[in-house]
Amino acid sequence: MGSVFLGKYWNEILAVAGRILTELLRRRRSLISWTIFPVSVLVLNGLIVAEKTKLAIGDAFETAAPASLIGAALFFSCLGGSVATVVSEREQRTLKRLFLSPLSGTSYFLGIFVAHTWIGIGQTLIVYLVAALVGAQFNGNFGLGALIIFLSIASYVGVGFILGTQFARRTEDVNALVAAFGVPLLILGGVFLPASLFPDSLLRWAEYNPVYHMNEALTGVWAAGKSFSEIARHFWFLVGFAALTVLGGWLSYRRMLVSERRL
Repeated sequence: MGSVFLGKYWNEILAVAGRILTELLRRRRSLISWTIFPVSVLVLNGLIVAEKTKLAIGDAFETAAPASLIGAALFFSCLGGSVATVVSEREQRTLKRLFLSPLSGTSYFLGIFVAHTWIGIGQTLIVYLVAALVGAQFNGNFGLGALIIFLSIASYVGVGFILGTQFARRTEDVNALVAAFGVPLLILGGVFLPASLFPDSLLRWAEYNPVYHMNEALTGVWAAGKSFSEIARHFWFLVGFAALTVLGGWLSYRRMLVSERRL
């Protein structure tokens, strides 16, 4: 009985995730943009690092890849994308139809999460494939790096649910909300400027910025080959932040469902 119950949830989650991914594939302009943007940021960052540090081009792209992935790819696809998904579903009254179907709210929430996880994985492969093509080598702990990426995706999607359910009402609100909320975090996270250039006052603020910890952890593991003990502070911050934001996203989502039922 339990396996049948879990199988029902799993099938519903995959159905929701598959629908979102299918719609993305149909919107080819969005798909192309989500491919070109992180690659272009990677190329620019890699060339700048190579010029300023006099590193070989492969080593420069190895250094630039984590920041480009965290700040360009995952931020806009997983955070911005989840906000846009929630808002568009409300505008299209998909949630109203959800109440009339046997699909559970839990499956719907997890389906959106799984869809954006796959999008993030795809962008990770693209960024690191391009970096590898120009000679970058990644010799750090693969499992630890993958776990950091998963925690980053979870954090972004959780924040996306909070913003999408509580602060955005129309599709037009999405870009302004993501820009106002996200761009300062990206700058303070060391995505566009290395954190080593920050004055002490900004570094103290950066310690409260999840993007900073994502960037420092992934750069440390996959660019500098650091061990877990050397990036433990950043890792545990991400674990706590991801847990809080996913929980906050879930509670915000449930609150939105209650509100939608009343309309």
